[in-house]
Amino acid sequence: MGSLLEFPFKLQTNRKILHIDMDAFYAQIEIRDHPELKAKQVILARDPRKSGGKGVVATANYNARKLGVHSAMSSMEALEKAPDAIFLDPDFDKYRHVSQQVHEIFHEYTDKIEPIAFDEAYLDLTDRPEPLITLAHQMQQEIYDKLQLTSSVGISFNKFLAKLASEHNKPAGLTVIRVEDIRAFLDNQPIENIRGVGVKTAEKMHELHIETGRDLYEQSQDMLMDEFNKQGFELYQRIRGIDDRPVEYERQRKSIGKEHTFNPPIRSEDDILAEFKIIAHELVKALQTQKMHGKTLVLKVRDDEFNTTTHRMTQNDFIQNDEGVINNIAIDILEEIGGYTKPLRLIGLTVTGLSPVSFENLALSLYES
Repeated sequence: MGSLLEFPFKLQTNRKILHIDMDAFYAQIEIRDHPELKAKQVILARDPRKSGGKGVVATANYNARKLGVHSAMSSMEALEKAPDAIFLDPDFDKYRHVSQQVHEIFHEYTDKIEPIAFDEAYLDLTDRPEPLITLAHQMQQEIYDKLQLTSSVGISFNKFLAKLASEHNKPAGLTVIRVEDIRAFLDNQPIENIRGVGVKTAEKMHELHIETGRDLYEQSQDMLMDEFNKQGFELYQRIRGIDDRPVEYERQRKSIGKEHTFNPPIRSEDDILAEFKIIAHELVKALQTQKMHGKTLVLKVRDDEFNTTTHRMTQNDFIQNDEGVINNIAIDILEEIGGYTKPLRLIGLTVTGLSPVSFENLALSLYES
């Protein structure tokens, strides 16, 4: 039988890691925007009754999940499990925009953020002196107050345990796993719940009579490596609560952008120019939050026939993080391409070629009077 202190592994417990996971993110956004759906079973997928049975579930709300609906399930199977459900086509542009709003809140607490998807991220809060539970509650409350969305949080000293903790008490949960909680928490987990155990691995585990975290903990390192190769070595460590992977927050972002979708499409140049101002304001806020600037502004548009095009303008100096400057560059791009005559379903502005704002950009703006 293994031990928490079994050589050559040692728990690294000096980090303060938080994993935050938005609850049924896409479905929650749709229910927020359409409150009449709150008591319904909501499935984000093409309606199989209209698509000839085609389509895959992106996500479902908890009312539908109770009936066995889950992401990656075929929409036809989802309909069989939840015949009264409301099917909605996913609007990924909207979800991306809301995700950016959520991440702006994360950056109020730390810049040590590792995004995993639109709806989840790891945060390293080791440098914060406040109790992690206090910070987590504050973050959850701020997300709800600003966006009317709930989230679940897991807290521990590494990514593996923090991720498991966030999944433990959804929705709107907060779970802490301390060193002394490891065995009590992991031993009772079904083997399928252990991160890194996929469908095929779980099938083989069952053949070996490994059903729970405790069963996995009692296997020798040699046995697991013989049966599962490198994965066995990792599982041997994980089931002991060992995970030394850092939060990978130093990965350089290549671009920061904001975009709006329109239904119905916008049709006039005045409407386009008004949107430029709004999006420029949001973009500057995001750039300032990330402490980044760049030399290229990209204009993205999608017309009413769903044709998407991009146009860009690059400056020799860094573009000032000023909404007036970005708005004027967007207008320059629009004029350069002769404007748009088709109705638009989407407008986006993105700054690329990013670098940290580590020095003052002293170049004078072309648009300053």
